[in-house]
Amino acid sequence: MISDYLKFAIDGILSRRLRSWLTMIGIFVGITAVVSLISLGQGLQVTIDDQFQKVGGDRIMVSPGGGGLEASFGMSELVAAKLGNNDLNVIREVRGVDSAVGVLTTFGEIRYKDKKKTVSIFAFPADPESQKYLEQMDFFVVDRGRYLREGDKYKALVGVDTGESNFGKDIGIGDKLIIKGHEFKIVGVNKKTGNPTYDTKVTIPLEAAEEFFNKSDEFSMIYVKVKKGFEPSDVAEDIKKKLRRHRGVKEGEEDFSVDTAENLVASFKTALLVVQVALVGIAAISLIVGGIGIMTTMYTAILERTRQIGIMKAIGARNSDILLLFLIESSFLGTVGGIIGIIFGFLIGKVAEQLAAYYGIEIFRAYFSIELVIGALAFSFISGCISGILPAHRASKLNPVEALSYR
Repeated sequence: MISDYLKFAIDGILSRRLRSWLTMIGIFVGITAVVSLISLGQGLQVTIDDQFQKVGGDRIMVSPGGGGLEASFGMSELVAAKLGNNDLNVIREVRGVDSAVGVLTTFGEIRYKDKKKTVSIFAFPADPESQKYLEQMDFFVVDRGRYLREGDKYKALVGVDTGESNFGKDIGIGDKLIIKGHEFKIVGVNKKTGNPTYDTKVTIPLEAAEEFFNKSDEFSMIYVKVKKGFEPSDVAEDIKKKLRRHRGVKEGEEDFSVDTAENLVASFKTALLVVQVALVGIAAISLIVGGIGIMTTMYTAILERTRQIGIMKAIGARNSDILLLFLIESSFLGTVGGIIGIIFGFLIGKVAEQLAAYYGIEIFRAYFSIELVIGALAFSFISGCISGILPAHRASKLNPVEALSYR
């Protein structure tokens, strides 16, 4: 019986091909937008989790001012509060802290041969303890060459894409960069991370950066490694207490920020979710339009097949049979539109991923989960059903005598 209904619905759709395709446009445009946006959002969430694993769950970041983003991107000069060696020493004395390293980040002009470019510059202490700490962070692992050593004032490390992205040619070990009029010899190349910020950076010794950029006793960020057996969130609270006492500020009035890697990831995910929900909400408007289109088409189909409905009732079809018949047709329109939308959404997501990779942003990836595909199909099916309820109900209530005499 159901197979007969389905055949009847397909015959009806095929008899008005153009109208059926136009009806499905709203559905598949909406599903395309939803699938592509959610897949990209899920891809970013997966990437954030990967980055979190690379940073390490036992890491704490201490930054000046109200948050870490300004410092992370070399804009700590915009923050009135500063972090220095005294703060670093206080942090190192906190129970549960295994090691702590002060880092200076800024933007600076570098010259390679006859070209000049402004790049992000990371400056680290070159002592063995600090370098040992950095070796455990995926973003600063040296893939070729060696790490900085004590006495390496005019040595530098470069990201794997620093040369290609900024100068159009590869820069490797033994090449020389000019920073603030001083020649730096490259002794190592960092491992590729897929994050443009880290893959295009230049790393120099802290003592050189403090001299060239007039930032003596100033850190953009202090990285902290927690000892095994200690909870990072508990250690972070102890760091806050000790720094408040050291800097003479009250709780809630801190001129510094202490974040665990897990908290930073949660903040990024929350912001990403808000944006994603807003975009999906906008895309859902297309689904509403598509639902209205299906409803309009079904009403038109009922008018065209009024005599057919009368004949079916005259030979024994019940109201429930007519209702089910037109519900199947409307849900079929929604499902087909959903399938097309999923295919287009997949293609758009992959194109966006490839474009991002082409421009060196390999952390931007589309992720298609089975839940997303099933959810999109279910949503399009339900949209079709809901849109067809009123027309189907009207068709089922037609008087067979009046339907047979309809012209």
